[in-house]
Formats: sequence, C-alpha cells, structure tokens
Amino acid sequence: MTAGQRIRVLLADDQALLRAGFRMLLAAADDIEVVAEAANGGAAVALAREHRPDVVLMDLRMPDVDGLTATGLITGDPALAAVRVVVLTTFDDDESVFAALRAGASGFLVKDVEPPDLLQAVRVVARGDALLSPSVTRAVIAQFTSRRPGRMAAPAPSRPGPPPPPGLAALTEREREVVCLVAAGLSNDEIATKLTVSPLTVKTHVSRAMTKLYARDRAQLVVLAFEHGLVARPAG
Repeated sequence: MTAGQRIRVLLADDQALLRAGFRMLLAAADDIEVVAEAANGGAAVALAREHRPDVVLMDLRMPDVDGLTATGLITGDPALAAVRVVVLTTFDDDESVFAALRAGASGFLVKDVEPPDLLQAVRVVARGDALLSPSVTRAVIAQFTSRRPGRMAAPAPSRPGPPPPPGLAALTEREREVVCLVAAGLSNDEIATKLTVSPLTVKTHVSRAMTKLYARDRAQLVVLAFEHGLVARPAG
C-alpha cells in the first residue's frame, strides 16, 4: 500500500448484525473503508475477485460455502495474491482456526475483539505484517498439535498448491533460529534485539525462509515451523 491510501476491507459473515457492527467501527477510521459485505463464503470469493480488497474479515461458519473453503479459494488464486484473509472465530474451535491458517489465512480475531484492537489488526495485516498476534496464534497451533499425539503435520490441503517445502535442510542455521523466534511470537524488532542484528537483517532472513518453505506470510511460517518439527510440540 502507498502512503495515504485507504485500507479496503471486505466483511464476510452470515450475521447481518455483526457485519453492521464491524462496518460501523471500521468506517469510523479515516484510513479504512468497507468496500463490500458477504453473507457466505461463495459471495466472499466473488466479491474478493471483484473488489480486490486489502483485507478480508472472514467468518469460519457460514452457510453454503464456509469460511475455511472460501479462505482456501482466495489464497489459492494467484490473481488475489495481495489479498489478506483474517478469520473470525469465537475461539472455541482451535482445529478450524489451525486449518484456516494452514489454508493461507494471515491470522485470526475473536469476534468480541475490542474496537481499537480490530482497527490495529486490520492495519497490521494491510501493511504486510501478517500474523496479528503471534503468541496467541502459536498457542492455538500448539494446542492443536498437542491433541494429536504422533502427528506433527496436518492433513494435506485438498486444493492444489505449491510443492511441499524442501525441509529444514534448505534453511541456514540463522534462518532456522529466526523462524523459531517468529514462532515464539517475537516481532522483527524483538528478534533483532535478541540476535544483535538490524531489523532489516531479520526481515531478510524471514523473507528467505518464507521463500524456501513456500510460506505465504508469517502465519504460514509459524504453521510450517510446527509441522516440520522446527518448534517442539508441548508436552501434555
């Protein structure tokens, strides 16, 4: 996005009242505009292709086409590569949140998010810092993997995608270290401080790791870190 450009948001939720509340909050911000609303996943995909929003706020549970399917269709469309999907959840379905992140969602929000946090989340995703709350997302992934003993990887997605990541051998030791810190919830600035390097150097390591692992963004990088054993699954 260029300086001064408004962030364009698509709302996708089957609850009209919730959409109206989110629209009101977002429209009150000078730098954000809601360009369209969808009541199901199919409409969300069509409207994303029509309007090319910067951010889609996507409910996971919708009729006809659910949010998980719609997320995969949007993130799997090369023409929508610049569109970022943030899934909305009541936080009672860790498995669906994990699946959405694995399908390409850039993060998630709980539906009772505080207004300032909603606005900040949209801005963070729009500027490319995909993972909204690294520590919380990491907790969701950790809980999911810990309930699946002996299975570090989730089932392969049904939609066509890039070839599997080449594995840890493709990463340098420093890149592995940086990925671990990303998965632990640290920002680029925090990683830079910890490793005594510049934030730009960290950003370069993150970008190279994402390229090698075919990760769409930081959220995908965290998922892959767990799936490929780079980050240990918690005991329990």
